[in-house]
Amino acid sequence: MSTTEEKKAVVILFAGDSGDGIQLTGTQFTNTAALFGNDISTFPNFPAEIRAPQGTLAGVSGFQLHFGSVEIFTPGDSSDVLVVMNAAALKANLGNLKSGGIIIANTEGFDLKNLGLAKYPEGKNPLLDGSLDKYKVYQIDITKLTRTCLAGSGLGTKEMDRSRNMFVLGLIYWVYNRTLDSSVEFIKEQFKKRPELVEANIKALKAGFSYGDTIEAPMMRYEVKAASQEKGSYRNIMGNQATAIGLVAAAKKSGLGLFYATYPITPASDILHELSKHKNFGVKTFQAEDEIAAITAAIGASFGGNLGVTASSGPGIALKGEAIGLALMLELPLVIINVQRGGPSTGLPTKTEQADLLQALYGRNGEAPVAVVAAIDPKDCFNMVYEACRLAVEHMTPVIFLSDGYIANGAEPWKFPEASALKSITAKFSVNNLKAGEKFKPYLRDKNMVREWAIPGTKGLEHRVGGIEKENETGNISYDPENHELMVKIRQAKIDMIANDIPLQKIDSGKEKGKLLVLGWGSTYGSIKTAVKEAIAEGVDVSHAQLQYLNPFPKNLGDIIKGFEKVLIPEMNNGQLIKVIRDKYLVDAIGFNKIKGMPFTTVELKEKIISIWKK
Repeated sequence: MSTTEEKKAVVILFAGDSGDGIQLTGTQFTNTAALFGNDISTFPNFPAEIRAPQGTLAGVSGFQLHFGSVEIFTPGDSSDVLVVMNAAALKANLGNLKSGGIIIANTEGFDLKNLGLAKYPEGKNPLLDGSLDKYKVYQIDITKLTRTCLAGSGLGTKEMDRSRNMFVLGLIYWVYNRTLDSSVEFIKEQFKKRPELVEANIKALKAGFSYGDTIEAPMMRYEVKAASQEKGSYRNIMGNQATAIGLVAAAKKSGLGLFYATYPITPASDILHELSKHKNFGVKTFQAEDEIAAITAAIGASFGGNLGVTASSGPGIALKGEAIGLALMLELPLVIINVQRGGPSTGLPTKTEQADLLQALYGRNGEAPVAVVAAIDPKDCFNMVYEACRLAVEHMTPVIFLSDGYIANGAEPWKFPEASALKSITAKFSVNNLKAGEKFKPYLRDKNMVREWAIPGTKGLEHRVGGIEKENETGNISYDPENHELMVKIRQAKIDMIANDIPLQKIDSGKEKGKLLVLGWGSTYGSIKTAVKEAIAEGVDVSHAQLQYLNPFPKNLGDIIKGFEKVLIPEMNNGQLIKVIRDKYLVDAIGFNKIKGMPFTTVELKEKIISIWKK
């Protein structure tokens, strides 16, 4: 007979081969936890290869989920439960399992072949040699049990084995007292054209759930209550999904058509996949033959009066560089999305990094300033890509929106915003009110250096466009040295003035002034926030601010920085924001860098904070 213990929060890590359905298992449990009302944060982690070598360390796919009845900001530093489908999955992830944690192991994945592929010494099996004695280990032949429950289904062995992840999912649902309902509905929809697969997967799911009651060595059951959240309608959302929905919202709010042009690249491709589902909102998606074709198509759409958007990761952004400069010269609204990954070149396609900040700020030929904003977590992708669209349209300029693989693939609960609560987005179109004989000047500007949007085909508004330097106001080609310097200064001033149209920087945690400020940007938010909150609880004088506006910075950022004796800047790169902060504010900031394709842990950040505070 099992007993039930209440937990405030739990971290589960599912791990196995890429073909084991690990990501699907994790996603389904995440969705169920979200529907139950838990706060959640996830971290999918998978190989770059489509079919990585089975049974090897390089082929291990993982999905870490942190869910609870309390506020959750990170996927967790270490796991309470490790579910492994083979020996390689255990070897790759055992170091992150808490002492006394639970291991659920598929024994079929620990045969001689799998042990050899995982590079265990000959004759050594961790399930049998006592090396796991400090953990609670449940050895289950998941493969055999799945095949047994599907005997007579008419499926072949390979097809039956593909349902093993559903057996695992059902067992974990039993352990944490969760209903099977949402996964049953998912299976029915996912395999509606294959009724035999619907029956098999639901059968395996229910068999795993029932196994918890029948296991000879009773398993512990846990209760994780719903989190206390602000009232409203919620859904579980991934960063790339939030980005896509934010683009749709911005287009509808502005009254502009949305044209999204891209070339497939990990980890940005899911934005295209999501947007292609929303043709009912007038969304037009275009998969171009290459990165340059994608961005120039988006520029063409903007020239025609639409909200032009393109997206890629670092390698693709490099190819788009000249065209970004063209959009800047034309002074057209354009949103460029960079879902960052490990680099340089092809680098680490499925791993996260923050190493494209300097590329976003300076990575173009000539003096080509561009506004830059960044999301801090999956749900914030909606807010900040919406803001990127607003700034692009209202300031007639390209805007780069920075996300990364960590938040693009991560998930958390998102409260639907009311459309009425979203900022307005107002495009200022030129109209033909010219007097007889008067020539149209397409680059006349308002007090913010912003020109109006002259739509081609409007009688009397004909004007020249191109990448060659233009004369101020008229747009005519000009090689005059004084005019070129004037235009360079105007383009910079135009970006600088955006600071008047963005929120002031706020302190997220801690006091307004003190000994130590931890200044972060982008997806380091959750780890920094958790580490700072824990440090404050232990009496450390530390505060936290997270940047979302990176060019220009909020107007009060310098004053905030001056209020602290020391500034620590953690980044998943070799030190990029720190260069800009040191240059602009003349502060001897302290860098803390991690470039491993993995996010910061709360523990390592907290240790760094305390070590600086004690000096």
